[in-house]
Amino acid sequence: MNEIQITGGLLLAGILFTLGLVGVLIRRNIIFMLVCVEIMLNAAGLAFIVAGSKWAQPDGQVMFIFILTMAAAEVSVGLALILQIHHQLKTLDGDAANTMKG
Repeated sequence: MNEIQITGGLLLAGILFTLGLVGVLIRRNIIFMLVCVEIMLNAAGLAFIVAGSKWAQPDGQVMFIFILTMAAAEVSVGLALILQIHHQLKTLDGDAANTMKG
């Protein structure tokens, strides 16, 4: 019973991580890229939770809280950069950011 839940949880985490990775690679809109990175971070957090439950250790939950904190900081910095790119270039296309200097 416990083995099925671990396999299912890790499979779901792998699928979510793959979807996020594909989204980052094929999307051009910076906001969608940021959302896909968040999906990848949540998939990693799910894998930590599942692994922590397998060994009955709270380390997985602690790592998930750390990942949530890091994701919140990443979103705040990412949204600030997106606003600045939109202000400078009037677009959210990730390829247009290559024209920036510095």
